[in-house]
Amino acid sequence: MSESSGIRSVQRVDARHRYEILVDGRRAGLAAYRDRGAQRVFFHTEVDDAFAGRGLGAELVQAALADARESGRRVVPVCPYVAKFLKRHEEFADITDPVTPDVLGRLEEELR
Repeated sequence: MSESSGIRSVQRVDARHRYEILVDGRRAGLAAYRDRGAQRVFFHTEVDDAFAGRGLGAELVQAALADARESGRRVVPVCPYVAKFLKRHEEFADITDPVTPDVLGRLEEELR
């Protein structure tokens, strides 16, 4: 089995406000969010160094955005990685809202 292979899955973990990508059952990365009304505000994405360079970040964000769409949510890309992903994937433009000072202020309050 090559280093880039392995069984991958993405799951939403509502209790921890994040999506996780698992490789062979081991958490390899996460995309953290907070819900604000109909919006899902993504504020942090990370992939463990041991799994870097395998495209897991893109796979994770793609699945998270698809799930947000399926759940009837709009997305707000506070996280720079999610924002960059959205610029390259216009198929999510219809569910993307801008980052505003109000969103940032409320997010900061929640994360304290």
